[in-house]
Amino acid sequence: MKSAACLSVLALALLAGCSKPATPAAGTDAAPAEAAAPAPVDALQAAIDSDLRSPAEKARDAWRHPKETLEFFGATPDKTVVEIWPGGGWYTNILAPWMATGNGKLVLAIFDPAAQSDEEGRARTEANNEEFKANYADPKFGTIDYTVFSRVSGPLMEPDSADIVLTFRNIHNWMGRGYEQKFFNDAYAALKPGGVLGVVEHRLPSTGTQDPAAGTGYVHEDYVKALAANAGFEFAGSSEINANPADTADHPYGVWTLPPVRSGPGEDETPPEGWDPAKYEAIGESDRMTLKFVKPAE
Repeated sequence: MKSAACLSVLALALLAGCSKPATPAAGTDAAPAEAAAPAPVDALQAAIDSDLRSPAEKARDAWRHPKETLEFFGATPDKTVVEIWPGGGWYTNILAPWMATGNGKLVLAIFDPAAQSDEEGRARTEANNEEFKANYADPKFGTIDYTVFSRVSGPLMEPDSADIVLTFRNIHNWMGRGYEQKFFNDAYAALKPGGVLGVVEHRLPSTGTQDPAAGTGYVHEDYVKALAANAGFEFAGSSEINANPADTADHPYGVWTLPPVRSGPGEDETPPEGWDPAKYEAIGESDRMTLKFVKPAE
C-alpha cells in the first residue's frame, strides 16, 4: 500500500500536467505557439472558378487564359475598369464578381442604339441591352455602370477617370466599319495619366497582307501599335500567353473557321477544296496578340 506522502506527490504531479503552461520569464527565448495565419484568398481565381460561369465558358479558359491576361494588364479589384463591347459576357462574368470583392468599379461599354440607321434597329439594340443588364442584376456581380461605344458615341466616361480599358477581339469589327482609330482616341481620353489600355486581338502574321476592313478577322500587330501611338499611348509590353503557333490565319471562312464559331459551307454550298473540319478543330482557337499600352503620366 502506497503511503499518504507518495499519493500526495502523485496528485501534485497530475495537477501540474493538466494546468496552463506558465508564462515564460522575461528575457527567455521561449514563447507561446501562435496559430498559422490562413492562406490569402485568390479572389481572381475564385471568380474564374465561380458557379456564375457556365461549364462551356470555363472550357475556353485553356485558350483565353483569363487569370494570366488580367494580371498582365495589371488589373486589380480596387480599380476602375472599362470593358468594351462585352458581347455575351464571357469576361464580364469574371470581372464583375472579382471587382465586387475590392470595391472597384466595372464599367461596360455596350452597343449604342444611336448607331443604328433605322428605328427597328435602335429598338432591337435597346431591348438587347436591357436583357444584358438584367443578367447582371444578381448582387453577386456587384454594381456595374454602363456606357456605350460606337462610331457616333460620345466620351466613354469622364476624362481621366478610368484606370484600365480592356478590349477583347473587337478591333477587326471596328476596322470593318472604319472607326478603329476612334476607339483608341476615346480610350486615351477616358484613362487617367498612367492608366492602361489592354488589347487582345486575332493576330495576322507579319508576312500576311492586311485587309483594311479586316475581313478575315485577323489584324497586324504593328497596325494596332500604330493606332495606339496615334492616340498618344506608349507601348508597355506584350505577352504570348494567348498565342497559338498552330494557327496559320489563312482559313476559308476567316478566323470564324476555327472554334468556337466553326463556320463552314452551307447546305447548298460546295465545300472548299480539301475541306476538313477536323483539321480546324485540331488547331483550336486563334492565335492572339496580347498588348499593353500606357497613357503617359503627366
